[in-house]
Amino acid sequence: MSDLDFALEPTLESVVLHDSLKWVFVGGKGGVGKTTTSCSVAIQLAMAHPAEEFLLISTDPAHNLSDAFNQKFGKDAKKVDGLANLSCMEIDPESGMADMALQAQSQFNNDPNDPLGGMFKDMTGSIPGIDEALSFMEVLKHIKTQTAAPGAIADVAAITYKTIIFDTAPTGHTLRFLQLPSTLEKLLGKVQTLSNKFAPMLSMLGGGAAQQQQTQEMLAKLTEIQSQVTEANNQFQNPELTTFVPVCIAEFLSLYETERLIQELISYNMDVTSIVVNQLLFADSTEDECKRCVARWAMQKKYLSQMDELYEDYHLVKMPLLGKEVRGLANLKKFSKYLLTPYDPVVNGGLVFDLEDAK
Repeated sequence: MSDLDFALEPTLESVVLHDSLKWVFVGGKGGVGKTTTSCSVAIQLAMAHPAEEFLLISTDPAHNLSDAFNQKFGKDAKKVDGLANLSCMEIDPESGMADMALQAQSQFNNDPNDPLGGMFKDMTGSIPGIDEALSFMEVLKHIKTQTAAPGAIADVAAITYKTIIFDTAPTGHTLRFLQLPSTLEKLLGKVQTLSNKFAPMLSMLGGGAAQQQQTQEMLAKLTEIQSQVTEANNQFQNPELTTFVPVCIAEFLSLYETERLIQELISYNMDVTSIVVNQLLFADSTEDECKRCVARWAMQKKYLSQMDELYEDYHLVKMPLLGKEVRGLANLKKFSKYLLTPYDPVVNGGLVFDLEDAK
């Protein structure tokens, strides 16, 4: 078996041509090309299903979708110029935290000295994964209730997205994001405990009924949120609806972290059947005079061989390292087609010269 032979086809056809996928997560270690890959996946999905609508969302605080498409995106879904059925949005978890703090303060009569409001603020800031939880809630809010803004989609509530693609934060944050249901369960439990603890005291001091009503309203809201997230989590664990595509490079640290990520995803009952290996040199040509390229390709082939054995039951997609930046819709289209048709360095080596210079 040669270096480029595979047990399964080395493409993402199983993702792009899947009829029922609703959620596609793309993630991995920082700097391995998650954003380029997520953009490429979204483009191929949109091109394969021109009659359907698709949404690409960045939940990484260091947003790069705007840079990748050479087009400014924000918290409101906006169409990609030149691809009418693909929209993008960038969600800021920190703004979600600020909004939640303001909501908590308003629930407690805008009194910063109110003990229940103060403890709620401290509590929400101390739960691991709360920033990712709020990020996801921001996503749900914008998908369901977004109003038209300059350049945004009009009447977005009427749009049904066939698939929502997530360009996630680096590995550690992604794993905390997947703990979202248990995070909200802890949050609800703590709010309920605080309510039970302070209700008698507030009743004795007067105004207890109003405080109890406000607390119950907050609990009802959080319970509704938890219900929505539980439903989303059930969908995340359904391989017919959700899949996760890890992205890595052919180096030891990336391979190690990818294996850890896959094991974590399996523990969350998430579907993982495809892996994208980025930045490969394919320097097998005898005419290649770059000794450094040849040496690095030899190292990459060593780890690719390990991946072939370790992930023989996965679709292992091998993508090239190009001499130019893959930015702008035209370049992303050219690059993304190798998610479906394996890159051949002999036949496709001229790709680097076909790319337009990034502006």
